Parts: sequence; C-alpha cells; structure tokens
Amino acid sequence: QNESCFSTAGAGQQFQLQNWKVKAEQAKKAEFIRTSEKLKTQLATIEKEKNGHLYSKKSDFRVEYSILEELEHKMTVSRKTEKTKILQKLSTIHNNVRRLQRQLKDVKPTPEFVDKLREMMEEVENAINAFKEEQRQMYEQLLKEEKTAINELGILEKKVELWALGNSTTEKVLRLPSAKVSVDKTLQNHLSEEVVEFERFLQRTGGRQGGWDDYDHQHFLKVWTKHKGRASYMDEALEYLSGRTKEDVEEHDKWYREFLILQERKKEKSEKMRRKECLQREEAQKQKAEEERKRQQAAIEAWKKQKAIAFAMEQASERKLQEEKEKKQQREQRRQCHVKLLLERYTLLKKEKEELEKLEKEKREEAEREERKKIAAEEIPKFQER
Repeated sequence: QNESCFSTAGAGQQFQLQNWKVKAEQAKKAEFIRTSEKLKTQLATIEKEKNGHLYSKKSDFRVEYSILEELEHKMTVSRKTEKTKILQKLSTIHNNVRRLQRQLKDVKPTPEFVDKLREMMEEVENAINAFKEEQRQMYEQLLKEEKTAINELGILEKKVELWALGNSTTEKVLRLPSAKVSVDKTLQNHLSEEVVEFERFLQRTGGRQGGWDDYDHQHFLKVWTKHKGRASYMDEALEYLSGRTKEDVEEHDKWYREFLILQERKKEKSEKMRRKECLQREEAQKQKAEEERKRQQAAIEAWKKQKAIAFAMEQASERKLQEEKEKKQQREQRRQCHVKLLLERYTLLKKEKEELEKLEKEKREEAEREERKKIAAEEIPKFQER
C-alpha cells in the first residue's frame, strides 16, 4: 500500500511537470500563430501591390506576365493545400491536448489511470515532435531554395549592372551584327581587362558557383579546401555529392581552379588600381595643398600690402596731425609773443607817461616855488618899508 501511495505521488509530480510542458508548448504555439497571422497580413499586402503592378490589363507586358500569373496560381494552390494539411495536424494535436486536459481534471490515483495518462501524454508529445521535425525539414528545404534563389538573383543583378554600364553608349550598337564586340569594347572602356574577363567567365560558366547549387558547391569547397586541392579529395567529395558523377566533380574542379586564377588576377589588378587611385588621390591632395598654400601665401601678401598701405596712411595722418599741431603751437607762440610785445609796449608807454607826469609835476612844483619866491621877494621890501 505504501509503495502504491509513493507511486501515486510520483505520478502526480510527473503529471504536473508534463502539464507545465504542455502549457509551455501551448504558449509557443500561440506565439507562432500570432507571428504567422502577422506575416500573413504582410504577405497579403505585398501580393496586392504586386498584382496591381504585374497583372494589370493595361500593362504593356500582359502577355509575358500571364506566365507568371499561371505560376503564381499553382503556387497559391500549393500553399493552400499545405496550409490545410498543417491545420489538420494542428487540429489533431489540439484535440489530443484538450482530451488530456479533461483527463487531468479528474485524476484517479490508480495504476491503470496513470498508464493511460502516460500513453496519452506520449502520444501528444510524439505528435508534436513529429510535427516540429516535419516543419524543421521543410524550413531547411526552404532555406536551401532561398540561398539558391539569392545566388541566382546575384548573378542576374551583376548581369543587369553590366548591361546598364554599357547601355547608354551601346544601345545602338546592340542592334548591329558586331554588337558583342562593341559591348566588350564599351565594357573595357569602363572596367579593366581582368575584371571584364572574370565577369565574362562567370556569365559563361553559371556564376560564382559554376552552375552548381549552393548545397553541392559548399560541400565541394569544404572537401577541396580540406585536401588543399589534391587529388585525394575526390573520393570524399563523391561521398558528399551523391547526385554528382566523377566527371562532374572533375569538370567543377577544373572550373574552380580557373575561377581562382581569374579571381586572383582580378584581385591583383584591383589592388594595383586601388594603389594607383591612392597615389592619384595623394597627388591630388598634394596639388590641392600646394594650391591652398599658394592661395594662403597670396592672401598673406595681400594682407601685408593692405597692412602696409594702412600703416602708411596712418603715418601720413599722424604726420598731418603733427604738422597741424606744430602750426597751432607756432600760432600760439606768435600770439603770445605779440601779446608780450603789446604788454611791454604798454608798460613802456605807461612808464614814459609816468615819467612825463613826474617831470611836469616837478616843473609845476618848481614854478610854484619860483612864484612863491618871487612873491616873497616882492612882499619882503614892502614889509620892510612898513
């Protein structure tokens, strides 16, 4: 009985753990559903814009786009079918989880009930794991297809860039029988010979992977690099590349060696051109610096000249002020001398006047004394006669 109780308690803990796992899975599933709905809305908006541009009846390329429209229809049907299958699987998993949850609401501490719950949980877990594994494989396949599409788009973009490079000058030449030669000459006018040769090689041999898909080419590179290009890599490469024959690998090896040679030439030429451009930039910078130095020197000389002129004008102005000051001082001195002379003359005249007045006074006094003497002389005899 004790063993049965312990077994029931352990089973209860296991149920709680499994219940927590189920809830975590449900949360992840809900997050996944929200993300998928958001992506679905974005996809619908993008498809609406795309259909408005590509499948318009007024478009000049309606005939060409009809092929894309048919392909789009097939892909839409395929996506809907895949979506239906996924929803069915998710619905089955959801029903199993709901059934398990209903069982957990009425737990019975019996070995039979525990075994039944364990089977149900394992069934749900296996279904979820199988669904996740299937989705993971599909996702990996989509990633491979995406990489292949990206590589193909990269090749097409380079072709378009090369076409656009010579488009403005070779539009008329392309209509002539010798169009290819003219295009090559036009490209050579813009690009170095090594770059043009490398780009032609890529166009002729299927891009930077030699026409192979990304998966096979990456495995080839991995084994080839591991063996450093020695012939011993062939057996191991064939093990990885099950869909390729020995002749395919040898041909790809030949292509890759030529690719490395042309790429190295392009790299060396690009490095030389880069160094040349650096030297040209340095020379241009030196020339610009020299011109700037001359300009600054000319500006300094002009400033010095202007400064000298300003200094000369200032000196002339100071001299003029000094001359005016000296003239003013001279006028003041002459005025002072004139005033001094006037004062001296006035003093002299005053002194002469005073002397004249003094002489006249002395004369008057002398005359008065003489008169008094005369009167006295006349009166004395008269007085004596009395």
